[in-house]
Amino acid sequence: MKNKICSLFNIRYPIVQGWMIWNSGWKFASAVSNAGGLGLIGAGSMHPEVFREHIQKCKKATNNPFGVNLPMLYPQINELIQIIIEEEVKIVFTSAGNPKTYTSFFHENGIKVAHVVPGVKFALKAQNAGVDAIVVEGFEAGGHNGRDETTTFCLIPMAKKEISIPIIAAGGIATGEGMLAAMVLGADGVQMGSRFAASIEASSHQNFKNEIVNAKEGATMLTLKEITPVRLIKNKFFNKIQEAIINGATVEEQQALLGRGRAKKGMFEGDLDEGELEIGQVAGLIDSIEPVSTIIENIMNEYYQAIKEINSVKYNF
Repeated sequence: MKNKICSLFNIRYPIVQGWMIWNSGWKFASAVSNAGGLGLIGAGSMHPEVFREHIQKCKKATNNPFGVNLPMLYPQINELIQIIIEEEVKIVFTSAGNPKTYTSFFHENGIKVAHVVPGVKFALKAQNAGVDAIVVEGFEAGGHNGRDETTTFCLIPMAKKEISIPIIAAGGIATGEGMLAAMVLGADGVQMGSRFAASIEASSHQNFKNEIVNAKEGATMLTLKEITPVRLIKNKFFNKIQEAIINGATVEEQQALLGRGRAKKGMFEGDLDEGELEIGQVAGLIDSIEPVSTIIENIMNEYYQAIKEINSVKYNF
């Protein structure tokens, strides 16, 4: 399959694996890359020495392109950047910060840069900063999210009107039909997080994977909007934080209730009551935990089948 994203990253399919924290280790990223997509190692939940180890193991596990995600608010970001340069990583997805800060530096070192945005004004800033592609992430997405609550299928055509660089759509996409719909609206590729989180190779806890499969419509909700908006499965911790917000808890009180390590507790350690369980609305469509290779094969089969069905329809106006 040939398009802008495949050409930009030298991959077979325009499918990027979301870099969910506590899910995205080297086994996961290399499996996606080996199956024809673009695997990403998530630096957000890794100490620098662990990050380097995952990059080195990924390089041994795949001959195909892979990248890393770099949350720009990470406290040891300079150490991570040094590791990226030393290990000769050639693709970096930046998020949670100003794309101007490092894009030129990465380009000087032969690195392609994509930046994640929740809205059009941020997409324009990223394009002006010189990034090679943008990820437009809608309100449906799991994990940390935009405050404006713009849905993916509204955001894609809005961004397409203003942006000339390649667009990767994220949020609420887990099937080949969803991928086709996103590309019809103007995306050049898709990023899938929730669908890949429910894979054999994801480094998250089995309890979390099972919870994704068990999730139904309405199982998730965006919360903690005054701190950093995050979409979570409704569990005991979620109910506790929502009750506090309804009762007028201050930002400081919400932060105290959140504490430290909630995401690790939920997604990596499997505490389904007191941990953060970050996942997208599309979890309601996911009903199986499968190898990454099977997931990508199914998505592409669905994509081409959807095109066939559309082409076979006869319209009478």
